[in-house]
Amino acid sequence: MFQKTHYGTLPSGDEVLQLTLSHADGITVSFITYGATMTSLMVQNTDVVLGYTSLEEYRQDTASIGVTVGRYANRIANGMFELNGIPYDVGRNEVARNGHLHGGAVGFQVKNWLLDEHDDKSFTLSLVSPDGDMGYPGTLTLKLRVALDEPSALSLTYTAVSEKDTVVNFTNHAYFNLGGYDSGDVLDTELQINADSILSVNERLIPTGEQLSVDGTPFDFRVSKPIGRDIDNKHEQLLLGGGYDHNFILGNTMAFRRAVTAYSPRSGIRMHCDTDQPGIQLYTANFLTSSCGKGGPMTKHQGFCLETQHFPDSPNHPEFPTTVLRANEIFSSRTVYSFE
Repeated sequence: MFQKTHYGTLPSGDEVLQLTLSHADGITVSFITYGATMTSLMVQNTDVVLGYTSLEEYRQDTASIGVTVGRYANRIANGMFELNGIPYDVGRNEVARNGHLHGGAVGFQVKNWLLDEHDDKSFTLSLVSPDGDMGYPGTLTLKLRVALDEPSALSLTYTAVSEKDTVVNFTNHAYFNLGGYDSGDVLDTELQINADSILSVNERLIPTGEQLSVDGTPFDFRVSKPIGRDIDNKHEQLLLGGGYDHNFILGNTMAFRRAVTAYSPRSGIRMHCDTDQPGIQLYTANFLTSSCGKGGPMTKHQGFCLETQHFPDSPNHPEFPTTVLRANEIFSSRTVYSFE
């Protein structure tokens, strides 16, 4: 079942819609058109994502709660890259690290997307990013299809085309708490990640280019373990991120496969994440602090993000899987979160 309701009005006068899909198997998901933001994900009467209660709170958000990120998710060093021999400056909105984060100061998470189409099991949002938007080349059209067309599963499909060669990297930035958004921290949530290595980062959380084996490190989630078991380990990489804020390497193939399984012993909810992307960023809300939220103030480690994506700073690392989207070619990617 699909529902469309008024959520709020932007200072520009544009209406923000709330779009809700419900499935008979007990899953209900809601997005708002502002930022193509996931505001709620109900699994058997438990809302498993963090969020806010009003449009104004989402407009004041600095933690990318639930948003769709673009043009480039994660970080680009110094806000600079070169494409076809031409240098591009996309800005440095992460001032403390002199870097470009999640598409820049005016990324896709602060745009009001359009509702293209819908049926009883899905809806599609679209956004046109003009040539030069935040410094990126090419007019880009991105579509996000949100669907509950598989049993107990939420599917996110991204499709994009650009009029010029450009770089792209899209993801959703939901903060999951499988015990319920108001159930405290997620340190007892168990994770199993199908990755043998991570990308090592420097003090600015930019990849060094080195692939670090998880063997014998706190980053070894190949066998399921609680998020909090090793999060306070003095491993250099954990200290740099203030916890987990790293890209786990799922391989260079674009095959659709199981990336992560998460389980909350409090709720009994188990979530699988499947994707065709080469990496997944695990972020454990190391710096989350907000005076408001659906359940009151939000605090450190209250959620965890599983950001399916290409590698951070790929435009500056030719050895990484490419994020170049050639003119008039079609980019397509799919991520599915399924529940037991």
